[in-house]
Amino acid sequence: MIKFFAPAWGNTLPFDRFCQNVKAAGYDGVEIAVPLDVAEKIAILESLAKHGLELIGQYFQSFETDLDEHARNYEKYLRHLSSAKPLFINCQTGKDFFTFEQNRRLFELADRISSETGVKIIHETHRGKALFAAHITRDYLQKLPNLRLALDISHWCAVHESMLENQDEAVKLAIRHTDHIHSRVGHPEGPQVSDPRAPEWAAFLEAHLAWWDQVMATHLENQTVLTVTTEFGPAPYLPTLPYTQMPVVSQWDVNVFMLNLLKNRYSGKDVSGSSC
Repeated sequence: MIKFFAPAWGNTLPFDRFCQNVKAAGYDGVEIAVPLDVAEKIAILESLAKHGLELIGQYFQSFETDLDEHARNYEKYLRHLSSAKPLFINCQTGKDFFTFEQNRRLFELADRISSETGVKIIHETHRGKALFAAHITRDYLQKLPNLRLALDISHWCAVHESMLENQDEAVKLAIRHTDHIHSRVGHPEGPQVSDPRAPEWAAFLEAHLAWWDQVMATHLENQTVLTVTTEFGPAPYLPTLPYTQMPVVSQWDVNVFMLNLLKNRYSGKDVSGSSC
């Protein structure tokens, strides 16, 4: 089985209207960093329930350079997200300048919170965070084999300024540890192409599809559910025109394109490998 989630990142509509559009487009849920404000949290959960949408909790607030302060805020947000009872939490854990042992402390903290709350916590491959590069992630996975990933491989294309031709073993290992995909298409000079529908980006789209196909094959073999968030982001991830700063394309349209592309690509497949 495969489930698709819309990113709340970039949404400017009232959240209930956004949920209505998400449901109508054919998504199964929303990935969102649930705010700490109690009233806002309740309103979000009510809108999701009203429209029959599932929740993936998102954590990205890894800003503090002092590890003790960082760990306190990390735990605060993860416990807050856990209380919303999401399908799981996707974390942008740690910092690229923390040592292995410093980031390991955060991964172990996440494991403890997950055990205590019963909410699964996975970790995103993201620039600036612990898992910012393919070879670094390989090292973490070899030393912490229970680590599970949200694979946003577009970041690695930018970090390594390549399509990862020389990172094959690291990519294969990451794929085997992937539970969730952010289906953004990157390239050697950035984490997001301007429009994946444009012919000049076709080779980069195909490279990402090949990686995602491998993730899907692993989940079919293991009979596990794969989740995908079509996370093309807003400006400045999305390129803009000079002077006016107008986006060159609609973020929503691009994400719905990715939703339908992947639905069509993986239609007829379930976790047993038989026709749906």
